Amino acid sequence: MQYIVPSIIRYNREKAVLYAAKWALKRNPKYYNFDKLGGDCTNFVSQVIFAGAGVMNYTPLYGWYYLNLQKRTPSWTGVNYIYDFLTNNKGSGPFAEQVDAKDIIPGDIVQLSFDGAPNYNHSLVVVNKDSKSDLEKILIATHSDDRYDYPLTNYGWLDIRFLHIIGIRQNHINN
Repeated sequence: MQYIVPSIIRYNREKAVLYAAKWALKRNPKYYNFDKLGGDCTNFVSQVIFAGAGVMNYTPLYGWYYLNLQKRTPSWTGVNYIYDFLTNNKGSGPFAEQVDAKDIIPGDIVQLSFDGAPNYNHSLVVVNKDSKSDLEKILIATHSDDRYDYPLTNYGWLDIRFLHIIGIRQNHINN
């Protein structure tokens, strides 16, 4: 009898941050550029997470994957959709929890709301952070307005939330 056994693997933050450094100021040709379709920020964040995770979730509609422009989930490119996926994912792929600023580290995600919660408009990835919880010490990378090693506090926002990626679920089939 075969059954699926989920295991949790470590999110490779080093790979995620290296990917962000390489692609923050240009576009990876393996992925569509969403700048003219509402922005490329969450597409970039998803690429960064995938670089550190190596596992997608192919659940139709509610998973998190990208094959091409037509074959992808809303969570790959949508700010609020990726939040919902990461914080509710019980299947394969990355999962996260919303935390305070003091609890994020490089490779984690920041989301900004320019209009006020519950609608968030921009996703960024943390690439550097001082050990203090001070917002001035958080440096980010993002697309749309391409930035790398950019101070988070240079943005203006009405609401902000922080997502700490806990790990990656990977399913194995056991006999």
